[in-house]
Amino acid sequence: MRNASMHQLKIATVLLCAISGATTSSVWAQQAAPAPAAKPAATAPAPVKGFTPPASSSGQTIDSIAVVVNDEVITRNEVAARIKSVEQRMKAQNVPLPDPADLRRQLLERMIVERAQMQLAKEMGVRVDDLTLDRAIGRIAEQQKMTVQELRNQMEKEGTPFATFREEIRDEIIMQRLREHEVDAKIQISDSEVDNFLEAEKAAASEQVELNLAQILVRIPENSSPEQIAARRARAEEVSRQLRTGADFAKMAATYSDASDALSGGDIGWRNSDRVPPLFTEQLLKLKPGQITPIIKSNTGFHILKLVDRRSAAEAQAVAAVQQTHARHILLKITPTLSAAEAKRKLLELKERLDNKAAKFEDLARLFSNDGSAAKGGDLGWLYPGDTVPEFETAMNALKPGEVSQPIESSFGFHLIEVLERKSDDVSKEKKRAAARNALRERKLEEATENWAREVRDRAYVEFRADDQ
Repeated sequence: MRNASMHQLKIATVLLCAISGATTSSVWAQQAAPAPAAKPAATAPAPVKGFTPPASSSGQTIDSIAVVVNDEVITRNEVAARIKSVEQRMKAQNVPLPDPADLRRQLLERMIVERAQMQLAKEMGVRVDDLTLDRAIGRIAEQQKMTVQELRNQMEKEGTPFATFREEIRDEIIMQRLREHEVDAKIQISDSEVDNFLEAEKAAASEQVELNLAQILVRIPENSSPEQIAARRARAEEVSRQLRTGADFAKMAATYSDASDALSGGDIGWRNSDRVPPLFTEQLLKLKPGQITPIIKSNTGFHILKLVDRRSAAEAQAVAAVQQTHARHILLKITPTLSAAEAKRKLLELKERLDNKAAKFEDLARLFSNDGSAAKGGDLGWLYPGDTVPEFETAMNALKPGEVSQPIESSFGFHLIEVLERKSDDVSKEKKRAAARNALRERKLEEATENWAREVRDRAYVEFRADDQ
């Protein structure tokens, strides 16, 4: 039930980006011209792997080599197919197309790098069997809330044969495994690097300011006339006048503010100063807690802000306590044999049994849950904020200890959630160090991956054929 792993996310990216392009070599046909009788036949060069010398009765070349990568080739048809796929995707996303020559050059270089990496993976014996591939495609379909058959129908409707799509996913998994072996496993983070990272964060936090704010907004309707804008300003000025003479800010917000937080007294809560529009920050940083700004005009309307309190980000971190929740769940995944409606109905039946004390939660989890936690009675252990998907966390946070939720839908399926207990605790030293180590790893990973890909490319023999220099 935890968030999807980086591995799964990378596989899902293949679907969302709809990477396309031919994955097999094409077949060419060309008529072989007879050699003149007076001259001996020239010795034919050794054929490049993956390329069949063209021969046909028409004498017309159907395809040809664009570039040789070690002992394999990338054909012009493959390049054209990749260009077409990328152009279609960019047009669908309303992204301006680059110059055709630039686009071709960039895509051809990407294809060379991909081909060199796949060759290295083959040399190292990296393989992905059909069972692993089927599971990966099943997860992609699940994340898109589809069955595999629905996913197949969608891919073929978009013009991508499902067999081609499968092989693209296989290649992506292979390359990810190769990168994990060649790059990820070799990244080392020392304790001193973690110490320096935490010190730098602490120093940065000491310079940052958090502001506790409340607001009153007198909104300007769209396409307002000058007279309407003047009337709205007059309303804001009247509010400001009353505040200066001692009116209660929360009451004035509830009475006059057009913002969504009006009925909560205009309370915005704590915001880091860099998350506050500069238009407001300039005025707020001049104030002491309890003071209000002059009227500030924005594109939205006229604002009056109150600085309720301020503190350094370091102080905020020092007092921050994290609520942990000990929870368990029963998960029913949507499958070709179990629809969403049936899953929801089944969970309602299980909840009724729980409400009537006719069964124990852990027993039902072991019997029915499709999650890895089923063997533990659905127990997910202690969860920090962000450990679960938003739909699950929102529903879980609304429960009292001992309370069982209604069926909750997430990207994984439908859940019954029970909160066992809660506790508040400062973020542990170990968790801070683990977060710092992960941040450092992410920083190094991007650069290391780029360097490794360049090394693989530089080691490869690459020969551009005519018109591709």
